[in-house]
Amino acid sequence: MDVTALNAMQGYSNLRQATAPEPTRQDGAQLRSLAQDFAATLQEGETAAVGAMTGDADPHSLVQALVQTELAVETAVTVRDRVVKAYQEILRMPV
Repeated sequence: MDVTALNAMQGYSNLRQATAPEPTRQDGAQLRSLAQDFAATLQEGETAAVGAMTGDADPHSLVQALVQTELAVETAVTVRDRVVKAYQEILRMPV
């Protein structure tokens, strides 16, 4: 066996360990937190809308809550679209 090939294999195995992802158990917690934040934003928008209809909230807070809700929904739709697109790309890969 060639010495340079042996050195290359050893170097590759060392780098492979350095770039391996570390398993974390917080991925589910982060996703859960994002979902809870999204639900809270929608709830705040709904509360502001009900308050504006009953006369308890000022128009400025209603507009602010609705803009935040719109941004949250657009973000969720964009993430969903990208996940679907990635899934479709995976399905098109040859086996």
